[in-house]
Amino acid sequence: MNDVHQAAANAPLVTSNTQPFDYDVTIVGAGPVGLALTGWLARRSATQQLSVALIDAREPEDSIADPRAIAVSHGSRMILEPLRWPSDATAIQRIHVSQRGHFGRTLIDHAEHGLPALGYVLRYGSIVHALAEAVRTTPVHWFKSTKAHPPQQLEDDGVLLPIESAHVTRTLRTRILVNAEGGLFGEQQAGAGATRDYGQTALVGTVTLSAPQPHVAWERFTSQGPIALLPMGGVRGADYALVWCCAPEQAARRAQLSGEDFLRELGAEFGDRMGRFTQIKGRAAFPLGLNTVDTLVKGNVVAIGNAAQTLHPVAGQGLNLGLRDAHALVDALSHYGATRSALAAFARRRALDRRMTIGATDTLARLFTIDFPPLATLRGLALTALEFVPPVKTALARQMMFGQRR
Repeated sequence: MNDVHQAAANAPLVTSNTQPFDYDVTIVGAGPVGLALTGWLARRSATQQLSVALIDAREPEDSIADPRAIAVSHGSRMILEPLRWPSDATAIQRIHVSQRGHFGRTLIDHAEHGLPALGYVLRYGSIVHALAEAVRTTPVHWFKSTKAHPPQQLEDDGVLLPIESAHVTRTLRTRILVNAEGGLFGEQQAGAGATRDYGQTALVGTVTLSAPQPHVAWERFTSQGPIALLPMGGVRGADYALVWCCAPEQAARRAQLSGEDFLRELGAEFGDRMGRFTQIKGRAAFPLGLNTVDTLVKGNVVAIGNAAQTLHPVAGQGLNLGLRDAHALVDALSHYGATRSALAAFARRRALDRRMTIGATDTLARLFTIDFPPLATLRGLALTALEFVPPVKTALARQMMFGQRR
């Protein structure tokens, strides 16, 4: 169903036969963003009597064992806690940013902002399980759809959405359709407002270090892309989630290396700040690029999260931006009801935060990979200058943690 947003926009209007709507809001996609939206909306709409449906091809239980690590900012934790917060989250209390082979670094510490943490690292399966449990306590109707069918706009400001399960097709009539499905770069090209192939592949997994620094996250820029290490706890806090961005041909070669050789190359690229890399588990790879839709709202269909923008993982902004999308949409629907006025208000409110976050992520992903000595010197000066201009560093950190609030 990754093409829900564009397919509904391109479909001709269908004349309504005056049948009542089945739901006020139907959400496609039961990942973290879709589940959070569903949970928030179900709780706020209890007094407004908005009916909500959630559709996905998988059951949440299918994701419980998913070991992928995701980073959640402190601002995202604040808005997620009223639903349910996973117990296995590891706090990030300091972030160390540097560039390989060149001077300059900056440190961001939670104490500078008076916060218990800058962000948190948790397993994808943990957050999906926690949010799914929160949703199951609400009157939301949950559908499993095994095959995608294009939605159709109705003349009376609604949407028809055929869904299929166990070879049985039924059509839902909904006032608002929300596309909250995720996806990797390259899977969601239709209707993109901006598309960029970074020429990088991310190698991910969980690594263990011999001399860890618990609760410290690392972002180390190299000429091929950033290396991020995110604390995941473990014995002595020695486990870290790895995101190693490099050229596709290097990623393909490294994916075939033995664990020992892989860790040796990783150590040479990252350095010995936390001792030796002693173990790697769950290696995987995926291509990196930028996709954005040209507009969040088309008729009565709205896109949020990865359905609206797929970002480079640098600075870990993708999920957090998606959660802010969902939270703002709930506010608009709560204020205006399931109407196009709500969607218009939502689109206006999200414009600045999306523009700034997407722009910052895109700039970082490209700027730090230009292997030009004078530019590397300027980057080093900029990183160092942040230590001497606290208001600028604070503004950048606040943007990453909370986005732009309007």
